[in-house]
Amino acid sequence: MSMELRTSPHQHSGRDVPVIMRNVVYAMLPICAFSIWQYGLSAAALILVVTVSCLLAERINNQITCTVNTLSDWSATITGVILALTLPPSFPLWMGAVAGFASIWLGKSLFGGLGQNPFNPALIGRAFVQAAFPTAISTWAPAFSAHRFSEFIPSSLTAPFMTPPDIALWAKQQGIDAFTGATPLARWKFENISASAMDFLTGHVTASAGETSAILILLCGLYLAARKFLDWRIPVSVLGSAMLLAWVFHLVQPERYPSPTFVLLSGGLMLGAWFMATDMATSPVTPRGIWLYGALIGILTVVIRYFGGLTEGVMYAILIANAAGPLLDQFNQPRILGGKRGKS
Repeated sequence: MSMELRTSPHQHSGRDVPVIMRNVVYAMLPICAFSIWQYGLSAAALILVVTVSCLLAERINNQITCTVNTLSDWSATITGVILALTLPPSFPLWMGAVAGFASIWLGKSLFGGLGQNPFNPALIGRAFVQAAFPTAISTWAPAFSAHRFSEFIPSSLTAPFMTPPDIALWAKQQGIDAFTGATPLARWKFENISASAMDFLTGHVTASAGETSAILILLCGLYLAARKFLDWRIPVSVLGSAMLLAWVFHLVQPERYPSPTFVLLSGGLMLGAWFMATDMATSPVTPRGIWLYGALIGILTVVIRYFGGLTEGVMYAILIANAAGPLLDQFNQPRILGGKRGKS
């Protein structure tokens, strides 16, 4: 009679990297579909081009480094989809391809590949194109244009290094006379005008491709939390800290600072809390570190929005928290029985 001995764990949960990544992609499909419903061909092409560029960059890296094909782990796919959802739907497609390559090569491959990257790759790609193409990444298009399924937003097909067409003029030709080209955060910051909560919930706002329907993002995030494909403590601490700090500011000066509801629903906070801050490779693993990590993101987001030169702060808040993640884990190690906290 033969006996086989194995080290722990003896029972596998069945949730390996491809399974987790694939389910995250599945969870984002409704958000992608809603974005395409809002912006039509331009949104569909942007999601496709950015995702394909990430897959191509991953494959080229495999060839250069003589490593096995890693496309099947879905990590490059999820990077591409998340990155596309953070970009304006009018973003030129060639710039989207540049963002995809930057995400994989600068945000992932440079550090050794999956699991070794300290920063969220999709946000590295977005930060790169924000620095490289500041005008294009702050140019917005109106949602629900009349011919969105039969023609592209003109700037989408702009040739490399050429000046894109005027979006405001195109919007007027579409019969949208009141389009200002400003996001709700920009209108609040520079004009002190707040959008209604219903506009955020239904997606009738100007924003990045995947940031317009807060209720849809919440539902998709809850699906992942229910399936235990993300740590629910991270989005709860991100949104809770942002709401608490926004409530304090609003309580002190309601005429100057918006309501906590506006802060939670506007911009990329909801998308960042559920789909970017929860990246397992770039977030802490200790219980207290997780709560502090999420709180840091929420607080920094509000501070940057209120006092920074930018209208949005989610991207930089998550990247800063990614950098602080190892320190949060180091100083919040669980106490060993009979020992002091932080001592091994």
